[in-house]
Amino acid sequence: MGMHGGMGSGAGRMARSFASRPTPEGGHPIRRSTVRRVAGAFRPYRGRVAGVLGILVVVAGLGVVNPYMLKLIIDVGLLQHNIHMLLVFVGIMILTPIISTGLGVWQTYLNAVVGQRVMQDLRIALYSHLQRLPLRFFTGTRTGEIQSRLANDVGGVDSVITNTATNTVANLTRAAATIVGMLVLSWQLTLLSLALMPIFILVTVRVGEIRRRVSRDTQVTLADLSALAEETLSVSGVLLTKVFGREDAAQHRYVRETNRLTALMIRQQMVGRWFFGFISTFFSIIPALVYLAAGLFFFHRPGLHGSAGISIGTLVAFTTLQSQVFFPIGQLLTVQVEIQGAFALFDRIFEYLDLPLEITDRPGALSLPRDQVRGAIAFEDVRFAYERDGGPAITGVSFTADPGQLVALVGPSGAGKTTLTYLLARLYDVDGGRITLDGHDLRDLTQVSLQGAMAVVTQETFLFHASIRENLLVGKPEATQAELEAAARAAAIHDRIMELPQGYDTVGGERGYRLSGGEKQRIALARAILKDPRVLVLDEATSALDTHSERAVQDALERLMGGRTTIAIAHRLSTILAADQILMLEGGRIVERGTHVQLLAAEGPYSRLYDQQFAGQPLLSAAS
Repeated sequence: MGMHGGMGSGAGRMARSFASRPTPEGGHPIRRSTVRRVAGAFRPYRGRVAGVLGILVVVAGLGVVNPYMLKLIIDVGLLQHNIHMLLVFVGIMILTPIISTGLGVWQTYLNAVVGQRVMQDLRIALYSHLQRLPLRFFTGTRTGEIQSRLANDVGGVDSVITNTATNTVANLTRAAATIVGMLVLSWQLTLLSLALMPIFILVTVRVGEIRRRVSRDTQVTLADLSALAEETLSVSGVLLTKVFGREDAAQHRYVRETNRLTALMIRQQMVGRWFFGFISTFFSIIPALVYLAAGLFFFHRPGLHGSAGISIGTLVAFTTLQSQVFFPIGQLLTVQVEIQGAFALFDRIFEYLDLPLEITDRPGALSLPRDQVRGAIAFEDVRFAYERDGGPAITGVSFTADPGQLVALVGPSGAGKTTLTYLLARLYDVDGGRITLDGHDLRDLTQVSLQGAMAVVTQETFLFHASIRENLLVGKPEATQAELEAAARAAAIHDRIMELPQGYDTVGGERGYRLSGGEKQRIALARAILKDPRVLVLDEATSALDTHSERAVQDALERLMGGRTTIAIAHRLSTILAADQILMLEGGRIVERGTHVQLLAAEGPYSRLYDQQFAGQPLLSAAS
């Protein structure tokens, strides 16, 4: 069976449990912890952030200058016929936007640098964390869902980091500076202008909560759509739909999910639009009310200055400031809705970043030098379950494998064979008992040193969409061309590689689908040979080979296994005949152990399995 086949129903239950983790509901208010974490993402760039904020404050202050210059031009320069001061005020009005524009360009640059660096940090942190998550996470989560978190969710907060955050601060400072200027000119007209603002703010908060919930539903649907596309458009997915004639069904499913996404996107765009339209209309009407109020002052108090201290210049300056304050306030109300939606994306990103790392190095973990690893393996009363509240996958398994020995694992599907190899490679930690390498508990060793001492060749061979050279170098990144060719010859694949158009630089295609199953498996064997491990795990490593190829690879395997501890899940009779010890598993337990001859003589479960699965197979290594 393959790397996945031995997990059995227990692994399936575990996967479903992991996949159904509770997630934050989109309707919850923004959490302070999320705000702190988002702010923390900007901490490494606090110098540039301070520069951006400083520029925004200066620009906001400059935004009040010209309306005041306009007041002075009217009241002093024009009405008092002061040509000198008129020129000064006009000069200031010309200089102010020039300075503002220059500062704005510099602020945009700083903002872009900070925003993109934060985005880069988020992407790297998320990818790095995903790399270190346990295998159980990936068996319970669709690849498309993971890709959606990396691409859609992180990409979705891009505009928030690079634009919305800065615009929010800019609008706040601009609105605050403008309101102060309005109060200085006329507190009465300012109160009239801002009287209904608290009602708009309350309504906006409610609209934002709805928008955030819709935004989260949209991202979940987008992730589902990405996962569906990844599954159905992968080589394996396309092959499956074609051979079973399910193209139409796949298309209908995709159309259904697309329709759902479209409806959510439309709803997301329309949430609160009537409300914001009303705000825009109200802001357009307010200046007319201010002119009406000022006119009443003039009617009752004729002359240049009324009792409220309103001059013509003051009125013009106030209405100019008023037109400036409504835009940033309107933007702030709209941005609040956008931020609500963006924090739903941050919650999804942090949800992944908060997933526990189950397999970690203990403090003071031992790093075994590669050249000092002997390869002595011992399972001591090992117990393991994929789910804490589920049935055990492995129960009380104990055995030893001395350096250079070959131990074969046999048994029916779901017996726990692949699970034992997972535990040996420390893809999972045991629930009870322990596994040792040269007398050291695997949990007391660094993962790097354990991985360096071990190589795994699986039945389901995976090749990256890269050249054959790059796929081989996974086993030994610093290998020379001579070492690559020696490993390939040992795996009986060198000649075939040289027949390819670009030799070792030929790209094997998605998951290596340009190569046959046997060719891919021999490349995987060459990769293991190149690594030169002390412990070798073979999970039906020759199952995809024809008889001719297996004869060649069998010789390579025998050379590879020489002096190494090998744990092999048996698929071919040749593996069993060569084994120093055979372990017969049923239901996660060892029910028989011994050599091939001993177990056949016992006429127990192994003998019956042999008659069912192995009788009649060619004795490839019987004479060896």
